[in-house]
Amino acid sequence: MVNRKTSIWLDAWYGKRRWTFLLLPLMWLFRLIAILRRFYLQRFSQQSLAVQVVIVGNISVGGTGKTPLLIALVKHLQQCGMTPGVISRGYGGEATTYPYILSAASTAQQSGDEPLSIFLQTGCAVCVDVDRSAAARELIREGCDILLSDDGLQHYRLGRSLEIAVIDGQRGFGNGFCLPVGPLREPVSRLKQVDFVVVNSAPKDFKNPAGIQPFHMAIEPQHWRAVKTQQSYELSHLAAQSSVHAVAGIGNPQRFYQTLKQLSLAPIEHDFPDHHQYHIDDFHFADDLPIVMTEKDAVKCQSFARDNWFSLAVGARLPDAFWQAFDAKLTALTVRHL
Repeated sequence: MVNRKTSIWLDAWYGKRRWTFLLLPLMWLFRLIAILRRFYLQRFSQQSLAVQVVIVGNISVGGTGKTPLLIALVKHLQQCGMTPGVISRGYGGEATTYPYILSAASTAQQSGDEPLSIFLQTGCAVCVDVDRSAAARELIREGCDILLSDDGLQHYRLGRSLEIAVIDGQRGFGNGFCLPVGPLREPVSRLKQVDFVVVNSAPKDFKNPAGIQPFHMAIEPQHWRAVKTQQSYELSHLAAQSSVHAVAGIGNPQRFYQTLKQLSLAPIEHDFPDHHQYHIDDFHFADDLPIVMTEKDAVKCQSFARDNWFSLAVGARLPDAFWQAFDAKLTALTVRHL
């Protein structure tokens, strides 16, 4: 079940192994190509749009908490009377045509797991396409007056009004090097160029990047949801100190397992590759303990789920100062755009 190749790289990037430093020449080549690509796309190929575009991304490989933040942003904009739309690459999905607008009949096999999870939790228009600019134009035709890009900080062909970078407060920047020596897509200095830096689940000893004042975000469990019926249950529904099979096909499964432990559960951990397409055979365990998973995993399991399978609904909590700064920035951009 565990993607051993991925595990080897993560152990090197976030642990004490140093064999990746043999790849330093490749890292410098990667950095050069990234710089040239960014310069070309921003100067000659970046496409401006008729509405504001908010990028929610990161500079590192793996899960950092982008999706819960994006969902919180969508709900905030909806409460402000706006009609947001979400752009996604749709990793792991295969639609018959692109751009692909999600509907109530969409499946994770068509759209990918993250876009479907966003659509189900917000009800906003979500469009999938490798060409994010094409997805953006489709959402504008659908009547969206502001767009959010799920990931895409490095997708410089898509013009942007505002950038939000999310940092995993628990894993940080690993060894601090770019791919393939370390986990970074771009150097830490890139964070000085974004509008907001959000740190997810930062410990007390988290060290801020030089010159950057981040906002702290907490991902909080809200309730259980039966995967089969979608019925909601209080967090106390699963008895404290109970053993459960914890299934995770996400970028950083340890964060999910830690949350379960904080809920006084005893998870039996089952790692799967990120965006794994589940099959009933993946759940042939020797006992009948409850199975718990993330909402992102659950959208791929509903068709064959059993009664004791649950997903953990979570929400992003940010300080009032973030929302005030975000609204002020967006208002200033809108006035400038008129």
